[in-house]
Amino acid sequence: MALNNPAFNNPAFQDQRAVQTYPGGPQAANLGGQTQYAATQHAATSAAASAHLEGAYAAPAAGAVDTGRMTTEDTVMKTVGLFAILLVTAVGGWFWTLGGAMSPEQATSVTIMPWIIGALVGFVLSMVIIFTSRKKVRPALIFAYAAAEGLFVGSISAYFELLYPGIVVQATLATLAVVGVTLALFASGKVRASKRATKIFMVAMIGYLVFSLINVFIMIFGGTDSAWGLRSEPSFLFGIPWGVLIGVFVVIMAAYSLVLDFDSIQQGVRNGAPRQYGWLGGFGIMVTVVWLYVEILRILAIARGNN
Repeated sequence: MALNNPAFNNPAFQDQRAVQTYPGGPQAANLGGQTQYAATQHAATSAAASAHLEGAYAAPAAGAVDTGRMTTEDTVMKTVGLFAILLVTAVGGWFWTLGGAMSPEQATSVTIMPWIIGALVGFVLSMVIIFTSRKKVRPALIFAYAAAEGLFVGSISAYFELLYPGIVVQATLATLAVVGVTLALFASGKVRASKRATKIFMVAMIGYLVFSLINVFIMIFGGTDSAWGLRSEPSFLFGIPWGVLIGVFVVIMAAYSLVLDFDSIQQGVRNGAPRQYGWLGGFGIMVTVVWLYVEILRILAIARGNN
């Protein structure tokens, strides 16, 4: 089910037998072999062991720190921490883009340098994290990625706010609404990932990527004067720009991607993945949420630019 997000393309989130592939093998995930099992069975027959078990059942449930394994609560805390880093650097990216000004109206100079730096560094770090996570999860790289994404998000937000005042608040509220509704539906069990839906999602994603590449080439080689290329062209549906229609479709895909992300994290918890994989789960969610925010920002910009 991790086909949507490369961050979850890891045995820890897919296969219950993946514990054999963890760094250090079963011992790293605190799983014992037949010897430990036999010893436990023998101890359970004694009165002392029975008393110990009674005390264990009465004690609070062990968390990620106690077991060394991934838990949903610990992954949530890690994800919140990563978004905190993103918000801090987003503020820096905002001020840098506007030349130190608080608002676009006060800006005397504008630069997209933090936008470019954040996007390039974030992309490189994401590739390194994805391709090295099978051997080892490196939280420091994930922290750096969150910081780079914050720089990118803050800069692009400031630039769009300069062009379309109030658009950042609209995009932020819309993103929070989509994430909140998706999480609520997933938690209630009303929305779940399925193999058929995931296949459709993958086909749609490939089609969207092909369209985006074609659109970029058309814009580069002067096939259109529009700042958004084919996205700004009116569609057959009441003249609504293609960019808005396609954007709504992409937002739906991003929401389903979140469902797959949540499902992958649950699978990792069920598989008894080591605690460090919680950072990888937070990284995967951040990738999807940033994609969702940027797409919503673009939809609003195209809609307002054609009014």
